[in-house]
Amino acid sequence: MTTDTVTGSDYGNLVRTHLTRVEQQNAAALDDVAELVLAAVQADGTILTAGAGHSLAAVAETFYRAGGLACVRPIYHPELLPMHGAISSTSAERRSGLAGEVLREAGLAPHDVLFVFSTSGVNYYPVELAQEAANAGCPVVAVTSVASSAQAPRRAGVTLAEVATVVLDNLVPPGDSTYPEDAPVTAAISTVATAFLWNLLMVRLVDKAAETGVQLPLWRSANVEGGDAANADLLRHYQTRIPQLG
Repeated sequence: MTTDTVTGSDYGNLVRTHLTRVEQQNAAALDDVAELVLAAVQADGTILTAGAGHSLAAVAETFYRAGGLACVRPIYHPELLPMHGAISSTSAERRSGLAGEVLREAGLAPHDVLFVFSTSGVNYYPVELAQEAANAGCPVVAVTSVASSAQAPRRAGVTLAEVATVVLDNLVPPGDSTYPEDAPVTAAISTVATAFLWNLLMVRLVDKAAETGVQLPLWRSANVEGGDAANADLLRHYQTRIPQLG
C-alpha cells in the first residue's frame, strides 16, 4: 500500500468521523430548525441565507439548487465575496453597519427565517445580521462553530451563537484545517460540514412535510427532462420577492 493511499484513507476516516459527530450532536437542534422552516413555508414566508467570505459557499448550497427550497433568498454584498477582493472581503465582514444595509434591502418579516453561516461567528457582519433580524422578530438560525468562536477575537462583543434563536454547530476546530490530525495545516472542513448540516435539514423537512401534508416548494434540476416546466410555477411565485431568481 502506498503512502498516498494511507494518508487518503486517514483523511477520509477523519471526515466521516467528523460528520457522524455533527449529525449526532445536532439531532435535536435540526428538529427545531425544521419546525421553524416548515412554519415559514406554511406562512408563505422566505428563508433568507447569509454569510461572508468562504461561508458564501454555504449560501450557494441553499439557493436555486436541485432538490432545494424555492423560497430561499440569498443575502450578500459584493464586498463580502473573496473573488472580488480577498483582503477587502475580510475587512468588509469586520465592519459594523454593513449587515443593516444588506437586510434593509432584503426586507424581513416575522414569518421568515434567517440563516447566518459563519464558522468563527465573531465578526460584525454575521453578528449584526442576527441582531437586526432578532429585533425585527425574525427567527435566526446560526450555523457556526462554538469551539471556533470560543477562541476567536470577539470583534463584535458577542458571538453569533449567543444571539441566535437556534444554533447548528458544525464542530469545526479553531483554524478550520484538519490534516494532519496531530498538527493540522490543510483540508479545511467547514464547507463540507456546513453543507452536510443543510442537507440533514432538508431531509428532515421532507419527512416532516410528508407527515403533516405540507407541499414543499422544491426545485427540480434544470438539466433533466421536464425540469424547466416543473420549475416554471415556482419561478412565477417567488421571482418578485427573490430578485436573484431573475
